[in-house]
Amino acid sequence: MAGNILPVEPLTRAAFEPFGDVIEADGAERFKINNGSTTRFHDLARVDVAAGGGHTLVNIFRARPLPMPLTVAMVEKHPLGSQAFIPLEAAPFLVVVAPPGDAVSPTDLRAFLAAAGQGVSYAPGVWHHPVIALGRQTDFLVIDRGGPGDNLAEFFFAEGERRTVEISRPAEATAP
Repeated sequence: MAGNILPVEPLTRAAFEPFGDVIEADGAERFKINNGSTTRFHDLARVDVAAGGGHTLVNIFRARPLPMPLTVAMVEKHPLGSQAFIPLEAAPFLVVVAPPGDAVSPTDLRAFLAAAGQGVSYAPGVWHHPVIALGRQTDFLVIDRGGPGDNLAEFFFAEGERRTVEISRPAEATAP
């Protein structure tokens, strides 16, 4: 059914702002460090993990590509902290998000194509699909919250409410 197709948008800072931060060098504040041998791309994303005595975790997630078209059957959120995904290689990936709230409607979903060289940081409480690698297995550096408290909520859509996403040629994704 055409109404259940979720369009895929290019990932830009402006479009993604309601959900968190886009992590990329393009357009970032930059300055030289290390006696001029290194350029620092500064303050790319907020890491918010302190709620309830939390601490920062640095992880690697190894994600297998999911079959396309992808049926979005569920989303999750982390109410106590942000969660960032940065591919460790130049690989595009798919991002599916919805605004924070107690529940989520399928009409709230938005899909973004992250180009090679981009990452995302979900703000606390933002609904999102688990990581979606495209085309090949991809390792992601993941920065999120550890510590006490329940920092995971999942929401499963009824079968008739599920949205479908299609990416035809992920290898051609380039930065917007």
